[in-house]
Amino acid sequence: MKLIVLLIIGVILYFIARGYKTEKFENIKLDIKERFNGDLMNHEAGLLVALMAKVAKADGQVSELEAEMLKHTFTDISRHFENSEEVRDKLKNIYNIEKESFDNTINICEKLYKITKHDYQKRIKILEYLLNLAFIDKEFSQTEFMITEDISNSLQIKKVDFENLVNKFENFYRNQKENETISLEKAYEVLEANKDDDDNVLKKKYRTLVKKHHPDIVAGQGASEDIINQATKKLQEINEAYELIKKSRGI
Repeated sequence: MKLIVLLIIGVILYFIARGYKTEKFENIKLDIKERFNGDLMNHEAGLLVALMAKVAKADGQVSELEAEMLKHTFTDISRHFENSEEVRDKLKNIYNIEKESFDNTINICEKLYKITKHDYQKRIKILEYLLNLAFIDKEFSQTEFMITEDISNSLQIKKVDFENLVNKFENFYRNQKENETISLEKAYEVLEANKDDDDNVLKKKYRTLVKKHHPDIVAGQGASEDIINQATKKLQEINEAYELIKKSRGI
């Protein structure tokens, strides 16, 4: 599960990294690592993390994927500073404080707007980053919608741009879900089964196919090496299909 989570995180971070990267934070110089001793709540990085805290807790809990993305963000920001561990700890502290209340969300947005006032595209990318966090668990709750909409309005982002971003993420995850559905249908086809079969019937069909295509049994029947290799490949396909169906059924 941990590996799957990290792979999903990698794909999604690549998806958004094309537009918004920590290299674009205000006052970060990449030619040298500078020491940061100021208040991160007056810095674009700290304000972003504060808003991430609001979005992550909008639905009442922080998922494993959200936690991984937050962890990546803390590390990605702090690595640009000489006192990286100190900065990372401060970012984590900001997150822990800001996740407890939504009361100051608008104030945080107003401070961030002042920093990015003359860079509309940067504010778009910040919102995209926050929406990515909201969608990362494949659920976009009404509360998450309300929080991100408030943030968008406070950052003076056009309504049409906010709606386009939401639609982009909805389409992305809808297509992903459709692909998963197609894979599940294919799995039933491989097992020569259907969705109405109960778990016991499914298991019997699985075992029948395993006996039919097991390379040791095929080899014992005097089959050629090519046939044995085909049986090995088929058995792998059968096992993968069965595991996918079991996962979908929670068995």
